[in-house]
Amino acid sequence: MLYHPVKIGSLQLQGNIFLAPVAGYSDRSFRSICINQGAAFTYTEMVSAEALTRNNLKTEVIMRRAENEKVYSVQIFGGEPEIMAQAARIVIEKTHCECIDINCGCPVPKIIKTGAGSALTRDPERLEKVVSSVVKATEEYDTSIRPEVTVKIRSGWDAEHITWKEAAQAALNAGSKAITLHARTRAQGYEGKSDWNKLTELVTLMNNKIPVFGSGDLFTPEDAKRMIEQTNCDGVMFARGAMGNPFIFTKTIQLFQNGSYEEIPASRRIQTGFNELLMLSADIGETSACMEMRKRFCAYSKGISGGAAMREKIVHASTIADYHAIFDGIQ
Repeated sequence: MLYHPVKIGSLQLQGNIFLAPVAGYSDRSFRSICINQGAAFTYTEMVSAEALTRNNLKTEVIMRRAENEKVYSVQIFGGEPEIMAQAARIVIEKTHCECIDINCGCPVPKIIKTGAGSALTRDPERLEKVVSSVVKATEEYDTSIRPEVTVKIRSGWDAEHITWKEAAQAALNAGSKAITLHARTRAQGYEGKSDWNKLTELVTLMNNKIPVFGSGDLFTPEDAKRMIEQTNCDGVMFARGAMGNPFIFTKTIQLFQNGSYEEIPASRRIQTGFNELLMLSADIGETSACMEMRKRFCAYSKGISGGAAMREKIVHASTIADYHAIFDGIQ
């Protein structure tokens, strides 16, 4: 079956369709919405290990569990093994999350220059040390609160330096309980095409030792179906495909189970946006939430009749009342 349970170490998940960690987007309000729409597992935005060890308050906000989040993963990044170990301990003590994911794929220059993100995919030896340090840190805790450790990688640094195989083997050797591959290089960033053939090869390499998840170029339910059928990966992670479109989880489950899916009425899409706005307002205040929701409501309104005119108003909305003035009456 396309839709099925997945086990990450001792962690049992009811499905295999996940929300990826998305910087500036996958806060707990959006994660909560995605869970309501069927996401079986969710990841926080990536959290700086360095910031955690310096008691940065913003990192604590990023790591908060959503009220309906029965299981979730906190993603951390860093290039120094000991700092990553310290960060893992802080994550466990502050969140009791079920999983810690290590970002070895972010292509952003300010992340790479610290030796983190894609820099680790280029340096499998350091990657193994980083992952091993986090795994050992988790083993200091009782199994009742010990999170599983997973890793997300890219296919390599650039077209001349394809290192996913060495990086994946290093992660496995260090004790990672799952690997996600975004099959683009660091040089590609988010441009070009994701090479799913590499994901197929990774599935073969891991040979059921640990689950393999796929990411990259997943914008429709059909994309998710095609990825699983082509690569035999254990699950898929929606990232940009879920931004402003949490319904992609509902539709994908319907497609996997029934062979087709229903379109979401405009009124339900907008109501979901308001649910997200209210949760975000409770977390960061109405003013900041309304600013943040401008881009999200622009996405929610795509495909709705008169959407272009709505978006001209959305970019100026500053209060919840402003959003009601724009959207009330939509059927």
